[in-house]
Amino acid sequence: MTPQILDPASEAEAEMAGAARACLVAALDHSKADVIKVTIEVNGGKAPVLHLPPRALRFFADVLRQMAKREPMLLVPQKLELTTQEAAAFLNVSRPFVIKEIEAQRLACRLVNRHRRIEFEELLRYQNDQKQRSEQALRKLGTLSREMGEDL
Repeated sequence: MTPQILDPASEAEAEMAGAARACLVAALDHSKADVIKVTIEVNGGKAPVLHLPPRALRFFADVLRQMAKREPMLLVPQKLELTTQEAAAFLNVSRPFVIKEIEAQRLACRLVNRHRRIEFEELLRYQNDQKQRSEQALRKLGTLSREMGEDL
């Protein structure tokens, strides 16, 4: 399964999602049930009753929260592996840069025949590390700038 990008919700969808999430969260907060029954009504007709675990509804509430904020979402299977090209697109860098990072052992991968595969979780770890390094460099630059300003 490949990642699926869900576009931001329209204004009307965001409003509906916010109201639905509030109802769902309120129901979940007051329920200790192992199974929750949901009936969906479409144009006056009733569909079968769905039996869902509360965990699935909490996930659905998270999706509704993102919709209400009108932010795009990326649904990714937990153990998804990407090619170096897909990893580069996710990180918004070039494929040769990804390969250099792999060769420098800053980004882990596994080989399938001669092809590199990078776990999505590893990409998130790498992205977080890069963000922390950037923030650290900015703090150092700010400190140096203040020190140089005092010296002048």
